[in-house]
Amino acid sequence: MFLLGYDIGSSSVKASLVDAQSGKCVASAFYPKQEAEIMAPHAGWAEQHPEMWWHHLKLATADVLSSSQVKKENIKAIGISYQMHGLVCVDKNQQVLRPSIIWCDSRAVGIGQQAFDEIGADVCLSHLLNSPGNFTASKLAWVKRHEPQIFEKIDKVMLPGDYIAMRLTGDVCTTVSGLSEGMFWDFKENRLADFLLDYYGLDASMIAGIVPTFGEQGTVNATAACELGLKEGTPVTYRAGDQPNNALSLNVFNPGEIASTAGTSGVVYGVNGKVEYDPLSRVNTFAHVNHSDKQTRLGVLLCVNGTGILNSWIKRNIAPEGISYDEMNNLAAGVPVGSEGVSILPFGNGAERMLQNKETGCVMHGIDFNRHQRSHILRAAQEGIVFSFKYGIDIMENMGMKVSKIHAGKANMFLSEIFRNTLAGVTGAVIELFDTDGAAGAAKGAGIGAGIYKDHNEAFASLERLQVIEPDTQNAAAYQEAYHHWKLVLEKES
Repeated sequence: MFLLGYDIGSSSVKASLVDAQSGKCVASAFYPKQEAEIMAPHAGWAEQHPEMWWHHLKLATADVLSSSQVKKENIKAIGISYQMHGLVCVDKNQQVLRPSIIWCDSRAVGIGQQAFDEIGADVCLSHLLNSPGNFTASKLAWVKRHEPQIFEKIDKVMLPGDYIAMRLTGDVCTTVSGLSEGMFWDFKENRLADFLLDYYGLDASMIAGIVPTFGEQGTVNATAACELGLKEGTPVTYRAGDQPNNALSLNVFNPGEIASTAGTSGVVYGVNGKVEYDPLSRVNTFAHVNHSDKQTRLGVLLCVNGTGILNSWIKRNIAPEGISYDEMNNLAAGVPVGSEGVSILPFGNGAERMLQNKETGCVMHGIDFNRHQRSHILRAAQEGIVFSFKYGIDIMENMGMKVSKIHAGKANMFLSEIFRNTLAGVTGAVIELFDTDGAAGAAKGAGIGAGIYKDHNEAFASLERLQVIEPDTQNAAAYQEAYHHWKLVLEKES
């Protein structure tokens, strides 16, 4: 018995086939092998053709079926993870009307800000838990304003994962979690955000019907079965955006637990057990995968644009030529906690929402030409990235979360001992590193939705924990002092 998971990213589409009994991934594949095209016909725009996602999904599916030799009859459920906040518009024949406006497109920033100002911060934050911002609803309002000939043909609007589910099943539906990430969900009234739809002049009939995050969301139809080599009638039983799904993949379901990634950008995604929001809207809050009327589970999302990109910039421009990341870490390890007064603000990759959309740029502070060497800069860069995470976690704790545990995949910045130890030391949280990915997590989510697993604990019982990092209590004061100094620099610069 096997489970199939898809992860629809902006750079590639991945498929993973998981043995439901052992919990092990038996085959995985991603396409394209080079990063997928993102079209930018104007500055700040980012679009992709939904048909491209489907094409790469077909290739990835064929690959895992061929390499695993698993019979289609033995695949019992399908799960979908997807890039968040995108907009897909279809007509009454389920034909796509324009390329998808994806997550990193910024054309609707002004529209969302105007809505926030005119509706009022108190109303938006208390009902949406966020500013309307540059999310899906604002992107749809942009289409209405600038492409009226397309807008009038729209029958339904969807997120990227909803589109893939539609192609698989022929059914147009979405989830509360998905609606919340698009700013279509009113947490205070527990229904569609009619006040925002009315403000933008959007008809509620354009919003797809709601299905549970876990549970049957349709079955593979004859057309999709033929295209993909799957069995007709195979149920789709789970879907979620990539960050909630990453948390699921790391078995993060309960208040106080954190899922984190630290690649080019960094993400801290924490689970809150009560409806709260940041009054400055520096973090985003969405319904987590296990949120329900009876159980409040909200995902609080912090994204730091300048994370691994700073470390790679340091490697290219500051570290000795030809050095590896491991060698770079060894140099940095020769410097004590706090980098002897050197602080780096890692905000050189665009505006940071955590800083209220300010674009401060990267700042290096406190360098003494008579005392400091490149090794101090190498360590200060990693500490600066961690301290930006801690700054965001402080915001989450002010919202009522108590952060005690951080789950992450053992990859990217989490491969660095300095990074791991600094994060554990400054937050006081235990860090657990795992071997998993989004597509395999989506497959296990499908297993929960299909009733193959009784709950998430059973689904992720086989999740391989690779390492546990306990906070370094001996250096706790040094970490706190370094963080305090870093915050003073941040306050001065921003």
